[in-house]
Amino acid sequence: MKRKSFSLYLKSTLLVTAALSACCLCGYRLMKIQLVDSESYTNRKYSTYRYDQVIEATRGEIVDINGASIVENKVGYSVIIEPEQFPKHYAAGNAVLIEITKMLKQCGVEPEFSLPISKSAPYTFTTKDEDALEYFKNKLGLNVYATTDNCMDKLITDYEIAADYTQEQQWLLCAIRYEMILRGFSMNNRFTLAEDIPFSAITEIKESGISLPGVEIVEMPLRSIAQDDVIPHEIGTVGPIYAEEYEAYAEKGYDMDDVVGKSGIEQACEEYLRGHDGTKTISVRNGEVLSAEITTPVESGNTVMLTVDSTFQRDLQKILEDFIKNFDSLRDEKTEKLKLGEITNGALVVLDARDGGVLGLATCPTYDLTTYIEDYESLLKAENEPLVNRATLGLYRPGSTFKTITATAGMCEGIVSGYSTYYCGQLYEFRGHTYQCTGGHADISVIPALQHSCNIYFYKLSEDLTIDNISKYAKMYGLGQPTGLETGGAAGHLSDMDYYEEAGLTWTVGEVLQSAIGQSEWAVSPLHMAVVASTIANEGVRYEPHLVDSIWDYNLEHKIQDIEPTIAETIPGAENGVFDFIEQGMVAASTTNMPYEYSLGNLGYSVAIKTGTPEQGSRVQDSFFIGYAPAENPEIAFAGVIEGGEYSKYMIRSILEAYESYKGRMNTAQSSE
Repeated sequence: MKRKSFSLYLKSTLLVTAALSACCLCGYRLMKIQLVDSESYTNRKYSTYRYDQVIEATRGEIVDINGASIVENKVGYSVIIEPEQFPKHYAAGNAVLIEITKMLKQCGVEPEFSLPISKSAPYTFTTKDEDALEYFKNKLGLNVYATTDNCMDKLITDYEIAADYTQEQQWLLCAIRYEMILRGFSMNNRFTLAEDIPFSAITEIKESGISLPGVEIVEMPLRSIAQDDVIPHEIGTVGPIYAEEYEAYAEKGYDMDDVVGKSGIEQACEEYLRGHDGTKTISVRNGEVLSAEITTPVESGNTVMLTVDSTFQRDLQKILEDFIKNFDSLRDEKTEKLKLGEITNGALVVLDARDGGVLGLATCPTYDLTTYIEDYESLLKAENEPLVNRATLGLYRPGSTFKTITATAGMCEGIVSGYSTYYCGQLYEFRGHTYQCTGGHADISVIPALQHSCNIYFYKLSEDLTIDNISKYAKMYGLGQPTGLETGGAAGHLSDMDYYEEAGLTWTVGEVLQSAIGQSEWAVSPLHMAVVASTIANEGVRYEPHLVDSIWDYNLEHKIQDIEPTIAETIPGAENGVFDFIEQGMVAASTTNMPYEYSLGNLGYSVAIKTGTPEQGSRVQDSFFIGYAPAENPEIAFAGVIEGGEYSKYMIRSILEAYESYKGRMNTAQSSE
C-alpha cells in the first residue's frame, strides 16, 4: 500500500514539475517576443516591400533654324499589356485581347499591326517583298514555301485561338500575337497595344479593369507633328524596338519597350534625341505607401535644331509645284515639236554655299507626315511615287550641267587653259560617226563654251582627257558616292568602263564624248549637283551637305554642340584660276535666253548657272540646272530638275527672291534679340 502511494506521489510531482517548466518556458518565450523580438514580429505582421517604377524619359524635339517646332511631344495615354497580370493560358489571354480591342474600336481606336496577310479569306500576302515574307515565315518557324493558310493555321494552333471566334476575330488575334512576337513580349517586356487613346476609352477601360487582367492605362509622352509639311521625307518616324533589333539596342542601354527612331532625322540623331529613363523606388507596408523617392533622375532627350527654315522650305515647295502646274503656259513652238508630255515630277535643292548646310529640299509630288503616319498605304499606291524624295533619291543624267566638271578636269590636268580654243563647225567627225553641236561657234574657249553649251568643245577636250580623268574629277566632285547627308540618299554611279562592265553594257568609242557632256550612263541626284555648284563656288572645296545645325538641351535654353561643317574634298586648281574661268562661263550663261520676267540680270548681283537638257530613258528629255549666288561672294548653291520638261531655269529667279526674304527675316530676328 505504501509502495503504491509513493509511486502515485512521484508521478504527481513529475507532472507538476513538467507543468511548471512549460509555464516558465512559455513565459520566457512571451517575454522574449514582447520585450526582445517585438520589432521583428511586428515587421512580420506588417510586411514591407520595395519596388522600382520606371519614369519614362521624354524624347528630344526637332526644330527648324529659328527654333520653331517641327516634331514635338504631348502627353497621351496608352493601353499596355503587363506580363505579370496577363493570363498565362492563351485561351484566357485571347478573351482579354478580344474584349479590349472591342472597347477600343467602339471609341474609334483601331491599332495597326504588321501581320502581312489580308484580313479575310481567301488569305493573301499583302506584300511582294520576298525578304520580308521570308522573315515573317521564319518568325513563325515555317519554311519559305509556307502558304498564307499555313501561316494562319500556325498562329491559330500555337496560340489556341478557338474555332468559335469569327474570321475577323481570328485574324485580329493572329495579328496581335504576331506583333507580340515582333516586340518581344515577355515577363521582362510589356506590350503597347494602342497609343494616344481618347478620354472615352480611358474611362471605359478603367471601369472594366477587373475583367481585363494585365490591361493598364499609362500616361506617356507621345510624338506629335507640329509642322507636317516641312521636309517630311527627311524628318522620319519613330517606332518600337523589335525582337531582332533588341540585342543591338540593349548594348546601348535601351529597354525592350523603348521607342526609337526608325528613319530620317529621328533615326540619324537617335543618340541626341533619346532620353534616359529614371527610376522611382517605392516602399509599401501592408498595402500603404511609406515612401517614394527618385533614385535615378530622368534625363530628357536633347533638341535637334536643323539648318532648314520652315518658311523658306514652303516657299521652295510652292515654287516647284507652281512651275509644274503652270508648265503648259511656258511652252513655245520649239517645245511642242519635242512633244513633251504633261510634267508631274521634279525637285529643288538649296544649300548654304559657305558650309554645306541644307536650306531647303523640295520634291514633287510630296506628302505630309500626318498622312504618312495615318494612311501610309494610300501613299504607297499613289501615282508618281510621292514617297520618293527626288531631291536626294532621284537619279538622273546631269546633261550639260556636267560640262563644269569636264572643264575642271581639262584645266586642272593642263590639257587646256582658260584661253585655249577648239574649233566648232557645228558638225564633228569622230571615228566614223558624226556628232552635232547646237551651233557653229568657230574657235571657242572655255568661258563661251560654258555660256553657249558648245558640245564640240567638250567632245574634243574629252578625247585628250580620256574617260579615266573625267571619272577622276567626277569623283572629286562627289559623284558616284553617298553625299554624306545624315539621312542618306542615293549614291548614283559614274559613266565609265567599270560601270558598263558591271551593268553588262558595251562600251563604245563614242561613250567618252557623250559622258563628257553629261549624257551616257551618269546617275546623279539633284543633291549631288547642288554640291557640285557649291564646290565651284568655294573654288574646289567640297563640303558634305548636312541637315543638323546644332544640338540643344530639351528646353532650347543652352546649346550643347554646334555641328561643324565637314570638308570632304579639295580639288586643286584655285591657284591657277580654274574656278574663276568656270564661274565666268556660268555667269555669262545666266544672261543668255532668259525672258524678262525670269531674268537674272537685274537682281543687283551676278548669278552663276549652268543648264542641261539630258535625254532620260523613256522620256524625251529632262531639264536640269545648277548654280550659286551672289557670284561675287556666294551664299547659296542650288540645283533643280524637272522630269520630261523644259525651262527649269525659269525657277531660279523665284528661288533667289525667296532666299532674299529668308535673309530679311533672319536679319530682323537677329537685330531684335
